[in-house]
Order: sequence, then C-alpha cells, then structure tokens
Amino acid sequence: MTEIRQLRYFVTVAQEGQMTRAAAKLHLAQPALSQAVSQLEARLGVELFERHARGVSLTPAGEAYLTKASVVLAALADAELTAQAAARAASRAIEWGFIGSPPMVEAPQLFGAFTASCPDASVSFRELSFPRASTAAWLAQVDVALSYSPTPHPDVDMQPLRDEARVALVGSGHPLARRRELAVADLLDETFCGTDPALEPARAGFWRLDDHRGRPAPNVSNDRTSNPQEVIAVVASGRAITVAPASNARNVLNGLPGAGVVAVPLRDANPTVLSLVWRRDNRNPLLGQLVAAARTIAEGPEPARDASSSLA
Repeated sequence: MTEIRQLRYFVTVAQEGQMTRAAAKLHLAQPALSQAVSQLEARLGVELFERHARGVSLTPAGEAYLTKASVVLAALADAELTAQAAARAASRAIEWGFIGSPPMVEAPQLFGAFTASCPDASVSFRELSFPRASTAAWLAQVDVALSYSPTPHPDVDMQPLRDEARVALVGSGHPLARRRELAVADLLDETFCGTDPALEPARAGFWRLDDHRGRPAPNVSNDRTSNPQEVIAVVASGRAITVAPASNARNVLNGLPGAGVVAVPLRDANPTVLSLVWRRDNRNPLLGQLVAAARTIAEGPEPARDASSSLA
C-alpha cells in the first residue's frame, strides 16, 4: 500500500515541476527523492512523470493520480487540524494567526480587550506564510487570524476592524523612491514582486493593484516569495516593487533598519481593510468572545467601513 510519505513527495514534485526544487522544499537529498518517486511508480505500475532536461511534467496518469492524492492529503490534514482545534477548545486555548506583525502590534485595542475579558485563556500565536489556496484552507491552521483584505469564502466569516491606506514599497535606489507620494497610474506598468505559484491568486493580485488595473499585472518578477521578509529582500534588490498596508509596512521596515526599502504613500489607491477572519465550523468558545470584542471596537466612534468594497 502506498505510504502517505510517498504521496507527499509525489505532490510536491508535481507542484514544483523539478526534483531539485522539490527536494529542497522537503529537506531531502535529491537522489533520495528521485528513488522514492521511482518506487511509487514501480508500485503503481505506471509512469507518473516525464523526465526532461528542465525538470519533470505529469503524464496523463500522473495528472489523474495528482487529483486523488491531493484529496487524500487534504483530508488527512483537515482531520489532524480538526482534532487539534477540539483539543484547544477543551483546554480554554486559542491559536491566533497573523501575517507580518503580531496581534498586539496590528490590533492592540482588540488584543487588550480580549485578554482582559478572558484572563484565564491560553493564547498562542502563529505567523503564517502568505495565504495558499482558499481563505477557508489557510485558516484551517488556526482558530482565528488577522488579515488585510482576505478573499471572501462561503465557509468563512470576517469582522472588519479598520480601513488602511496602501503604500508602494520600492528599493531606495529606485527612481520612485524620491517621490513624496505616488498615484496608482505611476505603478501599473512597473515590475511587481512574484510570489510562490501555490499562493492565493486573487490576494496576490490585490497587492499588485489588479483591482485598479482590471487584469493581472503585465510585469511580474520570477521570484517565488511566500512571506514578507522574502518580499522585502526582492524589493531591496531593485528587481521589483510591491504594495502593502501602510502600518504593516512601517512595522516591518522598523524591524529591518537599513533594509534599503522605502514606503511611498499611494494617494488614490483603494484602501485595504484589516479584518478578523475565522472558519464558520470552528466551535472554540473563546472565538465567540474575541469576535464580540472586535465588533464592539468596530462599532465605536469611528466604525470600520464595510470590507466588501475593498476585499480582494
């Protein structure tokens, strides 16, 4: 019977299209990965990949097998995450995800209100990579998350917290770095930072100004970034630019003095919306208390605007 390990190896190779890159992602030696894939093919009695000089591509049998293998791995991961979520709920624990800056930095009022109302709660934090697949899929890793302009999904609820201006991040040597502010039109034909192909396309497009352009960015670098630090490195190199929430960019750059990146305000960009997001099937009782605190804050003197107009 095929081992789960072999399925993971196969799916990773299929996603990367290259044994070397897949081996690095799996933290394996390339010969060991190649041998494992060959053993899987021998066990199944069919070739899953066509080997060529630039990498590998799926055979028709491989395409069919990938569909089924992906379902199996997704179901296994979902079962594990469901069990972990149930254990957290039973022990008055909640796992709070974030991208870039932690909750006490991005939403200090909300974090303070929640910890004051639930002093016995055990709060753990997880820094997430850029979202992969759907919003419901990447949220399965945690109970709740803070996210700028999360892509709507029928299995996900969200509570807007505040509007946030977007800024352009450019290398300090870039001609645009000398500008005090920029218009969206100044950026539409620039080269934007590339992201890992597994990341959520709609969200990646939002940070390349697709909501203003009405189509995908024509110029995107070949980089495969998957977190804010990798994006900063690419932008600092001068190969590409990106767009980010103003406060998030400030927090990241303050933590990386001398990074060689400049944040320039975008005067006419649609704002992004910082939202609390969670899966509707999450039954952690602490989640309800956190959401109630978020709604109280959002309905205060300066309520957050409806996020639907700015969501990617």
